[in-house]
Amino acid sequence: MTDTLSLPDGLTFTKDGLIPAIAQQYDTGEVLMMAWMNKDSLAETLATGRVCYWSRSRRAFWRKGDTSGHIQELVELRYDCDGDTLLVLVNQTGAACHEGSRSCFTRKVETDGTVSIAATALPTMVRR
Repeated sequence: MTDTLSLPDGLTFTKDGLIPAIAQQYDTGEVLMMAWMNKDSLAETLATGRVCYWSRSRRAFWRKGDTSGHIQELVELRYDCDGDTLLVLVNQTGAACHEGSRSCFTRKVETDGTVSIAATALPTMVRR
């Protein structure tokens, strides 16, 4: 697929051909999850507008929502100054986490080291 769609220059993939991708809700700034992409899943995402990750355990495409219906529509794709991490701005339908939460980031480490489950999602960014 990468033969028909050019990917941005300057992206750095791991020796395994992967790049971390942070999914963030486009209109609230809520961080939803982190997963991996390879060149083909990135090209699939750009071509279809539906976010597609690479499953390291299954060694196959992982299209969010194929089984749950909780899809991620691509709104915008960015990458960091080092070119080694993607920020995928999405319109999330339903839960992003396989445990049923909107965000995968629900475990809160307290200052004393104990872990609690956050009652709500992470605070959203304030837009100026």
